Amino acid sequence: MTPAVQQDADTDTRVATLVIGGGLLGCAIAYYLAKSGVDVLLAEKCQINSQASGRNAGSLHFQLEYRMIEHGLESARKAAEAIPLHLHAQHAWRGLAAELQDDLGVVQHGGLMVAETSEQVERLEQKVALEQAAGLQIELLDRVAVRTQAPYLSPSIVAAAFCPGEGKADPRRSALAYARAAARLGARIRSATGVRSLRRDGRTWRVALDGGASCQADNVVLAAGVWSGRIAQMAGVTLPVSAVGLTMAATARTRPFIKHLIQHAGRRLSMKQTPEGNVLIGGGWPATLPQTNGILDLDRQPELLLPSLAGNLSAATAVIPTAGELPVLRVWTGATALVSDQLPLIGAIPKAAGLFIATGGSAFTLGPSYAQILADDILGRARTFDTSPYDPKRFGSLTFA
Repeated sequence: MTPAVQQDADTDTRVATLVIGGGLLGCAIAYYLAKSGVDVLLAEKCQINSQASGRNAGSLHFQLEYRMIEHGLESARKAAEAIPLHLHAQHAWRGLAAELQDDLGVVQHGGLMVAETSEQVERLEQKVALEQAAGLQIELLDRVAVRTQAPYLSPSIVAAAFCPGEGKADPRRSALAYARAAARLGARIRSATGVRSLRRDGRTWRVALDGGASCQADNVVLAAGVWSGRIAQMAGVTLPVSAVGLTMAATARTRPFIKHLIQHAGRRLSMKQTPEGNVLIGGGWPATLPQTNGILDLDRQPELLLPSLAGNLSAATAVIPTAGELPVLRVWTGATALVSDQLPLIGAIPKAAGLFIATGGSAFTLGPSYAQILADDILGRARTFDTSPYDPKRFGSLTFA
């Protein structure tokens, strides 16, 4: 059941906060604001949860991902600045179904990042040291312990980092659960409502929306994923947000045999099994972002690259050989937003009073935390931990006006 979509009779709407983007982040921000009594309107250009939040594989990966460690220790140290968010999100997901009174398909049976070579083991050792120093519960398992924990893995696995809080959530349900909860609290939700223009008028933001509608808001939140950077440009703000195309696959259903979230210390790989028995395979293999007249066309779906699919499936069967016996039923692509320094953008945008953003990083896994932080910012509440590494003001020099 999807949340009711409201259409106001008046073409000009006055709200305290306009949230742009109807994925997990936008719906979560709308919920936390509405929970505190804020008058919220959420505008989504397509349908709620139809973009990245609904097209990812639902991993809850609180370890540093392969993309964060593949370029060496210094890169991993930078990525580790986000671990306070990982700790917060790990706790948040545990209680989310009860809070939202909805089934999000959350399972946290633990995750393994595996290694097949001595070089990969060394990389794991460095990663685990960083994570433990930041407070993440994680341990390094040797070959025997790995076989005991996950006998379905290939004998080629010589070690693994085990994080007991990792797992998965259902991306088809999570954003919708937030949207339903927000609507129950009075938030207005509009789908098929894109943003045409965004400008500051005194102390108010004036926003032109699709269909000739408009909105006046004290605060505007950009939670539009890959579109966030372009919408920020409407307000005269430059932010280094880039779109990245990714590939995912799902096998036919089979008996339950993969208990954990699986990642790899030397390959792009993410694997998990759904409650229905499908094995989901991803991990960062690229898809091509289409262009129109030489400009990235974010409204078109990324195009599948067959070498990416072949590489992803090869990595999957090398780590879990049984997966190679399963037919692939579906392959799809999606796009996610990354920031140039690999850390997220969360907070008030400099030189644009009343304009806020939440994007980048692992936005599904960490979405509940991004949303709570941003809602607290808008409400003027103190942050519960240091979030300065994610402050948009670190890129303030990119905006001259």
